[in-house]
Amino acid sequence: MYGEGFFLQALIYLAAAVVSVPIAKRLGLGSVLGYLLAGVIIGPFVLGLVGEEGQDVLHFAEFGVVLMLFLIGLELEPARVWSLRAPILGLGGSQVAVTTIILAVIGVLFGLAWRPALAIGLSLALSSTAIVLQTLSEKGLLRTAGGRSAFSVLLFQDIAVIPILAILPLLATARQARHAADEGSHAATWVEGLPGWTETLVVFAAVAVIILFGRYLLQPFFRFIARTGMRELFTAAALLLVIATAMLMSKVGVSPALGTFLAGVVLARSEYRHELESDIEPFKGLLLGLFFIAVGAAVDFDLIGRNLRLVLSLMLLLIVVKWVILLVLGRVFRMSMDQNLLFSFSLAQGGEFAFVLLSFAVREGVVSADLASTLIAVVALTMAATPILMLLNEKIVQPRFGTREREARASDVVDEENPVIIAGFGSFGSIVGRLLRANGVGTTVLDYDSDRVDLLRKLGMKVFYGDACRTDLLRAAGAEHAKLLVVAIDSHDKRMELVDTVRKHFPHLTLLVRARRRREAYDLLEAGVEHVYREKLDTGLRTGVEALRLLGRRAYQAVRAAQKFRLHDEAALRELAEMRHDDKLYFHTARQRIGDLESLLLSDLQDTGETRDMGWDTESLRQDYGGEGRG
Repeated sequence: MYGEGFFLQALIYLAAAVVSVPIAKRLGLGSVLGYLLAGVIIGPFVLGLVGEEGQDVLHFAEFGVVLMLFLIGLELEPARVWSLRAPILGLGGSQVAVTTIILAVIGVLFGLAWRPALAIGLSLALSSTAIVLQTLSEKGLLRTAGGRSAFSVLLFQDIAVIPILAILPLLATARQARHAADEGSHAATWVEGLPGWTETLVVFAAVAVIILFGRYLLQPFFRFIARTGMRELFTAAALLLVIATAMLMSKVGVSPALGTFLAGVVLARSEYRHELESDIEPFKGLLLGLFFIAVGAAVDFDLIGRNLRLVLSLMLLLIVVKWVILLVLGRVFRMSMDQNLLFSFSLAQGGEFAFVLLSFAVREGVVSADLASTLIAVVALTMAATPILMLLNEKIVQPRFGTREREARASDVVDEENPVIIAGFGSFGSIVGRLLRANGVGTTVLDYDSDRVDLLRKLGMKVFYGDACRTDLLRAAGAEHAKLLVVAIDSHDKRMELVDTVRKHFPHLTLLVRARRRREAYDLLEAGVEHVYREKLDTGLRTGVEALRLLGRRAYQAVRAAQKFRLHDEAALRELAEMRHDDKLYFHTARQRIGDLESLLLSDLQDTGETRDMGWDTESLRQDYGGEGRG
């Protein structure tokens, strides 16, 4: 039985997360910084609610990083990983090599011998996989060019941990003393004490086992588990797979996160991929939050207070050096300024592997314990500063430097007027634009994604680079004489900003606005937009028509049912938008509208002589109105 202390610690950590993260999100700081601040507040150097056990929690919560890499691997098929080989090896390899050399040179200039300086350079060259990927994912930036480049570098860094762990013992100057101190202790890994070539063979053998097991044995294993029909057993099997893979890689001296990433890639084409994702996601989120809290609680403010000037100077030096190196490499690899700034600011910190590598370097006698403690505090502070750096880039740097590039490009090319302006030329906007142009309708296209504009221009499309929310850009695009503005921007906040701008400065324009979900449609209707188009509605109706046809319904009857559904749903959307802030009235009306729709369609079915039960999915209707409907 757990004692009262265990439940008290659990209560403190969970309460800190529940209180701090919503506040941080409301202030626009992001969840990662919220977790870190919560850890600092409950840590031994502020409120003192958690003590030395925080280090144990940190080691336990590192499993969240392992789960995160497994889930990322599930999203990447082997072919996609292979397609990233150039940025992984080229950009990632260059970043680790250049950063290591420059940091080692700085260490030598500070009076260190070359061996500890190189060990420190190798340790500090790595960035925080957990914080960077969580922050980029939360901001929706992981699929941008800068986000993909950051992911490639982080993946290479995880791979680089293996040779770094092999290199550190070779740098030791006190190996004999260490072995004497460790005499009689058991080996931490299966490869400890083996010749270097044997260690390499064992690592490759472990990787081969994971690949072969994943390709040939896991499918029938999960199929066997799935046949039991017990969801909790499948969850247990998923966790068993991740833990077993992590333990295997740990025993051969390899990063557990890298091993589970490999297992995820192997399973990326599995029929059980989505089931594994949904089962592991809650554990990943909770443990990552715990990891960030533990990092915040582990910051040694006593040590920082005693060496405040030194720690802050080293922290600033590390961030500036890595930022400059990343910025230069981004230019060498031809990133646009916007994406290069995102790439540089996101990776300009130390990483969680520095804790492991510096501790290992101390144990090997390469770095002194006092120096390692100072550097660990520096790394923890740079990790905590990452969300702030991202905000600095987003709020201050990008508007001043990135926008200048966008403005220059936009003002150079907006030289036409057409009856239709399209803001946003992604998958949604490009379909609208191509259809209009194919019918002889002139369109002026604006998009503020620099990489997308460059790609579309290579494809021969005329797209103007600029932020459509700017009044001067809209005026240059001919908004004063245009008839329609199609708003197909990805960001809902930007769509609402553009709607407000147009309502104020170009009220004659008819707005046709994209909405991804029902609550966004409610916001647009409240803003006075008449023509709102939900992405899921058209696709869902087309799928429903085809399903009815395959079940035996005549084609014209299926199409008529979809048309009646659309008309009824559009009317319900406008009615419910006016009452979505009144819970009681909203749900009462939604239930009534669902019932009316069922009666209408069933009545039409009887009128046409179709008496078979076509199986209306009323539960999905209720989820559409009540689940995400009110937002």
